[in-house]
Amino acid sequence: MKTEVIRKNNIEVAVVKSDELLITDVQSALDFIMTVKYETDCTNIAVNKEAIVNDFFVLSTCLAGEIIQKFINYGVRFAIYGDFSKYTSKPLKDFMYESNNGRDLYFQPTASLAVDRLTGCNENIKS
Repeated sequence: MKTEVIRKNNIEVAVVKSDELLITDVQSALDFIMTVKYETDCTNIAVNKEAIVNDFFVLSTCLAGEIIQKFINYGVRFAIYGDFSKYTSKPLKDFMYESNNGRDLYFQPTASLAVDRLTGCNENIKS
């Protein structure tokens, strides 16, 4: 796991990149949150989608909801970045669209755009 803290618009974001799965279930998500918060003191975290188990993106597993709830409970805003084009589920696409229009969770194609969303830059980005 490689973590870089980026400061933009006077807000710090921990950008995490990993080739290994970091978030596989609710407990690993909680461990991830606590580790990143402890190491960086950031409450805004962006992580590449390859670090998240694929079941997260299958809404019928309810894993996404349980994990997102942990982030919200611990006051962490969260962005997932990467190529989401392989996902064809309409409910997932709708969920991602609604998340991008919210304030706590974003799905973005690049780490840079994830940082922009978490720092309030480019608020017009919606998809």
